[in-house]
Amino acid sequence: MDLNRTFEDRSPEELLLWAREMFEDRLAALSSMQRTGSVICHMLQSIPVKMHVLFVDTGVLFEESLATRDRIIAEYGLEVRTLSPQKTMLQQTAELGVLYLSPEGQKQCCELRKSAPLDAVKEEYDALIGSLRRADGGQRGACPILAVDPRLNVLRINPLVNFTDEQLDEYTREQDVITNPLHNQGYTTIGCNRCTTPVMPGEPRRAGRWRHLGPWSVYCGINPTDLDPEQSPSIDLPQDLVDRILGRSTDYMI
Repeated sequence: MDLNRTFEDRSPEELLLWAREMFEDRLAALSSMQRTGSVICHMLQSIPVKMHVLFVDTGVLFEESLATRDRIIAEYGLEVRTLSPQKTMLQQTAELGVLYLSPEGQKQCCELRKSAPLDAVKEEYDALIGSLRRADGGQRGACPILAVDPRLNVLRINPLVNFTDEQLDEYTREQDVITNPLHNQGYTTIGCNRCTTPVMPGEPRRAGRWRHLGPWSVYCGINPTDLDPEQSPSIDLPQDLVDRILGRSTDYMI
């Protein structure tokens, strides 16, 4: 969309302020308590911009990820809303077996434990703040600032999309951002404890995700643009909100 080109030179803070002004209380941020999500959380409390932070606890996360969430709540004063799958991993395994041992099973497991919990907030928000960056490479190399999420019927906003690795390191260091301690233990990307390992020097950044399944399985599906960045889906937002987003006024007089 043309608005994406308009926003290319905006700073993350400017994009967060725009989103808050545009969507008001119908806006939330997503964070899995990895470094980029922690940077978004820091920006929210330092600007400040008030909104919920949605955190999906799959039930099999590292304790370090849960501790990072708790620190961000305590030290940043943010309202983090934790969402959980309908079944525990024990219940899921008893019913369906160990899903994450095959590529097909991994997709089903991620659907049940990461994507489906977000369905609980459908219709509560018109936009969600993400933390995807083009510098992460792969399918995220062409990630837009604004994208649509037809499943949740929301606009996805990625304020950090143009943040380079150097900018991320500098912001994290200078602002003393609360970060997941696993990043200092060789984990470049962090998910569930069953399917995430440290990354060796020289390996791709996402080599530690579903390593046992091979290079064809590198995304969980919680971010729609990871699955098909070329798709052109649509969402249904109120007309007055669409007009505000596009910066146009509608004359209803006949």
